[in-house]
Amino acid sequence: MLAGQVSGPGSDCVVQTPLQTSRLLTVAGRFHPPGFIAAVEPLGQGNVNDTHLVTLRGDEGERRFVLQRLNTTVFSAPERVMGNLATITAHMGQKLQHPGAAAGRWELPRPIPPRASDRAWLELDGEVWRALSFIEDTVGCEAVADAGQAHELGRGLGIFHDLLSDLPAAELADTLEGFHVTPRYLAEHRVVLERVGSLADDDGRLAWALAFVRDREDQVDLLEAAARRGEISPRPIHGDPKIGNVLFDATTGRAVALIDLDTVKPGLLHYDIGDALRSGCNPLGEEAADPAQVRFDLDLAAALLEGYMGAAGASLTAADRHWIPTAARLISFELGLRFLTDHLAGDVYFRTGRRGHNLQRALVQFQLCASIEAQLPALTALVQRLS
Repeated sequence: MLAGQVSGPGSDCVVQTPLQTSRLLTVAGRFHPPGFIAAVEPLGQGNVNDTHLVTLRGDEGERRFVLQRLNTTVFSAPERVMGNLATITAHMGQKLQHPGAAAGRWELPRPIPPRASDRAWLELDGEVWRALSFIEDTVGCEAVADAGQAHELGRGLGIFHDLLSDLPAAELADTLEGFHVTPRYLAEHRVVLERVGSLADDDGRLAWALAFVRDREDQVDLLEAAARRGEISPRPIHGDPKIGNVLFDATTGRAVALIDLDTVKPGLLHYDIGDALRSGCNPLGEEAADPAQVRFDLDLAAALLEGYMGAAGASLTAADRHWIPTAARLISFELGLRFLTDHLAGDVYFRTGRRGHNLQRALVQFQLCASIEAQLPALTALVQRLS
């Protein structure tokens, strides 16, 4: 999670030292008068950026905001990230003013500029910080609870795509070049594998994962090839619409926001749809303890796609719909490949809790990919039925 909030277990799992707390209070004071800051606490379970919730004193105005330190190793151009956020916020804001643009409540994290600054972010002692509005009365989760929630995940992504469907992709900067281009990740994997050579693999899990990749190398270019042929085209995408980046109204359970907007960029809608299916139709979640038990739930997929098509179906072409099942399988494979490559490289990208954590994550995604492959005809028929 990069920009927003998560309620529930794990959201307060980081313990801050007094020095860290003092530093955070100093940074928060650059966005809001220090005398009104009551507390700064860890927020969410993000793998890339450091995110905190700032609570304010007083009875007027907003009571909380999100404070975030951007990982500049991943996002080296904060002006592009913040520029994209400003562009989509303005575009969606205009669209939402028209009746019927989106059913019910829909919000976006709003940038809060630093005090006495003409930029939307803060550079301090070599670090880049930003503040965003906190979307109140919402909850988040790391795994879909039921078909109703899967439907809302799909509907939320559909609203997002629909609101941006008339925004030219060229108006957005590419904050992560090559992101979700699976052949690129395969090339990186080969370079790392050649560099590290053989690794200890007492239980055979690494060997199984490496074989899983080898057996599917000829399929990684399917979406990119379709784009080169002109069958599908780049549009504004979220980039990371997993279940953990959707906020639900605390009372109604309806999806009301997509957060983690650093990855907004031009891309194929299938990256988003595939990622939503990957994360939303795995009841055990990305951190499943036993990868062998992971499965792709077709009933959840039906609910998710019904929600998505209901909100965004009018903006999809026949070719867009055709490539949805392939996207679900490919994005699951891609994330597993990225986890595996990071494990081989020594855990240099994703945050981990232990050595072998990324390998475990890779096995979860590969098992999910295999489950999708086994149900591909049924998933294809489902998309055809909903089209």
